[in-house]
Amino acid sequence: MACRISELVLECREPEVLARFWCEVLDFVVLDREGDDMFEIGPREGFGGPQPTIILSRRDEPEKAKPRLHIDVNATDRDQDAELDRLLKLGARPADVGQTGEEGWHVLADPEGNEFCLLKARLAPL
Repeated sequence: MACRISELVLECREPEVLARFWCEVLDFVVLDREGDDMFEIGPREGFGGPQPTIILSRRDEPEKAKPRLHIDVNATDRDQDAELDRLLKLGARPADVGQTGEEGWHVLADPEGNEFCLLKARLAPL
């Protein structure tokens, strides 16, 4: 038996703001919360499905280094350009990490500056 990822934890200054952003991006809902300090978001079906949940946990101190982990997302119901437009309207912004412009993905940042990538659609809807 192997393990599988059940939750991803992202420390942030504004958990509620990022919960709203990532719920819109991923079509997730808030599954649990502890006051204003922790929000757990995940698929509408709830815990234990094929997708991990995301825990957004308040951390007021700034990060000292760039995180070594980031999220990649794939549009499942539209092409990459249409999804890029949608994400930018939700509050994502382009991020420059030294890409050439020839990549098949877009590097973006969420409202707190956490980088993530929008890949070309490779996944079918769940």
